[in-house]
Amino acid sequence: MARDFYEVLGVGRGASAEELKKAYRKLAREYHPDRNPGDAEAEERFKEVQQAYDTLVDPEKRKQYDAGGMFAGFGGGRGAGGPGGFASDIGDIFSTLFRRGGGPEQRPLRGRDLETEVQLSFRQAMDGTEIPVTVPKQSTCRTCGGTGARPGTMPVVCPQCNGRGIDTESQGFFSISQPCPRCGGAGQVIEDPCSTCNGTGLTLQRKRYRVRIPAGVRDGSRIRVRGKGEDGPRGAPPGDLYVVTRVTPSAVFRQRPDGNLEVRLPITVPEAIQGATVEVPTLNGTKRIRVPAGTQHGTVQRLRGEGPPKASGGRRGDILYRLEVEMPRDLNTEQQQALKEFAEAMNDRDPRASLLRDASATSAKVGD
Repeated sequence: MARDFYEVLGVGRGASAEELKKAYRKLAREYHPDRNPGDAEAEERFKEVQQAYDTLVDPEKRKQYDAGGMFAGFGGGRGAGGPGGFASDIGDIFSTLFRRGGGPEQRPLRGRDLETEVQLSFRQAMDGTEIPVTVPKQSTCRTCGGTGARPGTMPVVCPQCNGRGIDTESQGFFSISQPCPRCGGAGQVIEDPCSTCNGTGLTLQRKRYRVRIPAGVRDGSRIRVRGKGEDGPRGAPPGDLYVVTRVTPSAVFRQRPDGNLEVRLPITVPEAIQGATVEVPTLNGTKRIRVPAGTQHGTVQRLRGEGPPKASGGRRGDILYRLEVEMPRDLNTEQQQALKEFAEAMNDRDPRASLLRDASATSAKVGD
């Protein structure tokens, strides 16, 4: 019997999607076949972790899985199954009961989706690139061609359910249908299993792909590659591969959640007071922007259309420049004298006057 999927990932039943992802990444790295060559136990653990994550990260599959207590008799409770069991998870049970139609022409189950990460430089993320990825996944067995039977033989119709995949039991006025215990709902049995895949029709293989990364991706973007997930059992369609981008931060540009970029732009005190035209960095060189006279610290200036491309197409994003007034620290004698004269010239202006006046009025009302 398979373990409870929450137990497999080491999380509670109220775990968020982020907690599931964090637990999955940790365990996937620990049991990855590349780190445990020749370790069959680690390989099985890796597959178990992938199956648990694939089920729980999908809201609909998770909902069905959490409701699986009512199907405990089908395979020992939530998530029961595996080779020789009734179903690999509760989603398989629902597929068996409601999608297969109960006849010999049964709808095959789809392969599982997979997820992998790629590391990109900031420049690659902005310009787009093509990057190689290597994915360990369950693929069609090369020995038996995915039938699960020894070469030269074929699966036969299940003698217990006559190929229907469903076993029906009458209890008074009611009839209860459940996956056939002999064939697990497949409608066929393998009398002479393939020695390479042990009758599953799938083996763990390393597949290499080149994935096109569109321009303008952010850290954490998920790119869907159709049909590159795990192969489905016995000729079923494959799942999809999701490539998650990890972008190395830029020393200059910060990626914003709205798809624009932000730059911290230092300006001098005279530039803030008098105004100036200053040179600023862009993705394709430099441009000049106008700093208005009297600019305050934290003011934002925008260059439209100079940011990264947007996935939806159309106009590019913007670059926002957050102006930060840089205060001088080490002044020479001449600068100190000039600052003293400036302070004397501004002596009649107190920027805190209104603040203190409002505070005094508030204190008086409290006293009353």
